[in-house]
Amino acid sequence: MSQGLQHTLTVTPIKALLVEAFTELACRGNGAAVVLLPRAADAAWMQALASSLNQSETAFLLPCTGGWSLRWFTPSCEVPLCGHATLAALLALRHWQLLETDSGTQFHTRSGVLPVLLSGSSGQIELPAPPLLSEPVPTGLGSTLRAAGIECPAGFWRSALGYSVVLLEDAIQLAELPLQPNDLEPAEASGLVLMQALAAQSGGPMVLGRAADYQLRFFAPGLGISEDPVTGSAHALVAPYWINRLGRASVAGWQCSARPGGMLCEMASSGMIRLSGAGSVLWQGDLLIPLGDSGSASLGWQEACGIS
Repeated sequence: MSQGLQHTLTVTPIKALLVEAFTELACRGNGAAVVLLPRAADAAWMQALASSLNQSETAFLLPCTGGWSLRWFTPSCEVPLCGHATLAALLALRHWQLLETDSGTQFHTRSGVLPVLLSGSSGQIELPAPPLLSEPVPTGLGSTLRAAGIECPAGFWRSALGYSVVLLEDAIQLAELPLQPNDLEPAEASGLVLMQALAAQSGGPMVLGRAADYQLRFFAPGLGISEDPVTGSAHALVAPYWINRLGRASVAGWQCSARPGGMLCEMASSGMIRLSGAGSVLWQGDLLIPLGDSGSASLGWQEACGIS
């Protein structure tokens, strides 16, 4: 037996699973790996693991006073906010029997404290929604949109989240739009939302029993994500626009990617946006890799999540 294999067999297993989030159907929605850490891990270790797992996001959970610390990594970098991996982490806690149905907890993150709740077969998470700031369409983005067949967007906004938002006319076939993510300028490459209204029609997309009110696509090549399947942070960002435009207390958002899915969006008493969505565990297992020295890792988690 090789020395490397002998070493692997003596490593304490670390729980991990993959959740397909914001979908009621198998093999759709957005997959996120969730890792349950027995103690603090340093950022380099988490980044290397996220690269190996190769999901749009890998969520790392660490117990803390008053809930759980949560950090998110794409295959190439740590990000300050991720909706689908937050829902995945919540559903993972239920799968591991660390949180009961109809009970809630808090995730301590780089974006503050996020309340979450298990409700029946779905989960509810609250995400911040910084205001959208209307601006003229940037010249470079305008050229990229024209190359995809969009002559004149109906609106353009930027946000403190780093995402840019484009409103499209209803007649545009968003799902088939041939946008080239690698053509995006750096200002849009960290997150570009293309959205449009959806007319109620028979056979249209449904979200938790409701017809979808709007749909979007999300591109973030600057974060190592050419196109994200279903993006909770993007829906939280644009939900106030659709709530105000439609005059409703809640709206149903759909993401018409190759792995579609959706969520219900409403204003929470915290001032954040509450997203309700379904999801399911695709696989579970143990990671057989050494966690490494946690001497400096704890400080990194304190700085990232504001915990002591």
